[in-house]
Amino acid sequence: MQAMARLRRWHGRLAPLVVAPLLLTVLSGMGYRLLRDWGGLSRDQAHVLMVLHEGEWLGRYGETVYVALNGLGLLWMLATGFGMAVQQWRRSPQAKPKTEPES
Repeated sequence: MQAMARLRRWHGRLAPLVVAPLLLTVLSGMGYRLLRDWGGLSRDQAHVLMVLHEGEWLGRYGETVYVALNGLGLLWMLATGFGMAVQQWRRSPQAKPKTEPES
């Protein structure tokens, strides 16, 4: 099995595991900032979003593991996705200039 096929397989296997935590992190981080800046919420009012964003709800040690795995998952998905994109760009044929038909 070639390396890119193996990489694609592992990318696909890990994607379902990292999508929920990454989505939670993105949405809670955006929500916190937008509700603070544009919604007029105080730091205390928006704190629940920071609890979600940082993984505080998992406890002292769970928070650290959550942040580490979330970061590693994001790095993995970015690196493998970029690698697959580069491979695809290399495979795609160069656009050939159109030639006009002879009359």
